[in-house]
Amino acid sequence: MKSVVSIKWLLARMYEPDIVIVDCRFALGQPEAGRKAYEESHIPGAIYLDLEGDLSASLDEHGGRHPLPDPAGLAHRLARAGISNSSRIVAYDSQGGMMASRLWWLMRYLGHEQVYVLDGGYEAWQTADFPVTDEQRATIPGTFYAEVQHGMLAEVYDVQERLGSASTKLIDSREAARYRGEVEPIDKIAGHIPGAVNRFWKDSLNEQGLFKDEAAQRERFADLAEAEEIIVYCGSGVSACPNVLALHEAGFDNVRLYLGSWSDWISYEENPVATGEEG
Repeated sequence: MKSVVSIKWLLARMYEPDIVIVDCRFALGQPEAGRKAYEESHIPGAIYLDLEGDLSASLDEHGGRHPLPDPAGLAHRLARAGISNSSRIVAYDSQGGMMASRLWWLMRYLGHEQVYVLDGGYEAWQTADFPVTDEQRATIPGTFYAEVQHGMLAEVYDVQERLGSASTKLIDSREAARYRGEVEPIDKIAGHIPGAVNRFWKDSLNEQGLFKDEAAQRERFADLAEAEEIIVYCGSGVSACPNVLALHEAGFDNVRLYLGSWSDWISYEENPVATGEEG
């Protein structure tokens, strides 16, 4: 089964006992906004997981702005929230699937494949006049054991070793001006990792804000078909995740996420920086 599900799919299954709906709404720069939005209204039965409080580790010298959480600690947090190894997880947000895709990737990294992203997110659900509530679900702790899939993750040394490699394709998921180094509103250094090509993550969505179909995603990444390995990054390992999801939907199985991303890359003074267009 594909990893993107429709609002009608969820409406038909939302009260099945193994379904766990996760609200991932989060506004960068406004850390309380997502939880506040959840408390005001959400899909019935949904729990809330916070990008910075639950789905990232604490900031350090390296690791980027949203570092990879400790797998054992994350597994414990998920279990405490009512998620078990038998759960089917449906994640949604109001950010075009960016935050929900982060949870999708983390769950798969922990070895849990029954995880899905709600197409169109909370806006699509509301527009369809599907039920919402401000009541918070009483969670019963679950049992979750992680089986970490190390091959899904690229570390900084993996990227360093592959610079200039013809068999590895680097994908920068940020908007084009940041990729080219023309603007940099967040990080201390502008530019991109040498050799990376730009595939803005929002291009994984159509004009209605839904994920493009498999054929359209394959067309977006047609030039990557011969790559032995694809490494995807962004600014901090969040907006790269919709591109990883899109590649997965297009049938690519050789994809790794550089979770530390640009903010981790530039924390090492020796790492080279490129500007302008490539590829």
